[in-house]
Amino acid sequence: MRFQSLALGAALSLLGATSALATGLAIPMDEARVVTFSKPVAMVYVANPMVADVNTIDATHVFILGKAFGQTNLIALDAKGNQIETQHVVVLGSSDLVTLNRGSGQFTFACGATRCETAMVPGDVRQAHDDDFGEIERREDNGSKQATPGEGSR
Repeated sequence: MRFQSLALGAALSLLGATSALATGLAIPMDEARVVTFSKPVAMVYVANPMVADVNTIDATHVFILGKAFGQTNLIALDAKGNQIETQHVVVLGSSDLVTLNRGSGQFTFACGATRCETAMVPGDVRQAHDDDFGEIERREDNGSKQATPGEGSR
């Protein structure tokens, strides 16, 4: 009986969390969403810029970028400093990510239909990411040199 009431409590708290998300904005990490305001805004703030970033498109639209797992809020003000809107923002992991724990190290991969590629997220082993990122930079640098006339012949 005690287990059933614990399970019921957990289910009810999960339902509460779901309804809270329905009134806010859920963004996968490393993705952006467009937020539309009902009135023109002059300034938009994100409380924790480590979790999400905001960029203005025009007076009624902004991009919100999910930067790291967590939650924060967004506040929009008009030209007189009056609050137009406030939204809860939750940054979630992508459903396409697979996390491998090897000893104390964590490695994350973005997986498609036939293969997985590394995808750095907070908590991953940094050296593995730095090695992959270095390879990407070298590849892009080589591609740029080959595309620039006269650069590839030196």
